[in-house]
Amino acid sequence: MKAFGRDESGATAIEYGLICALIFLVIVTSVTAFGNKTSDMIKMISDVIGTAISG
Repeated sequence: MKAFGRDESGATAIEYGLICALIFLVIVTSVTAFGNKTSDMIKMISDVIGTAISG
């Protein structure tokens, strides 16, 4: 029972899980922000090309 109380391997696994979750959230947030900026840029370029073509 004493060995079970001193065993910290479960706590380490939880810590690694939390770190992985945090990294995942940072990646999702940055990809979303980058995707939105890229989408806005492509729309602007499309509008400029459309205006140039129509004259």
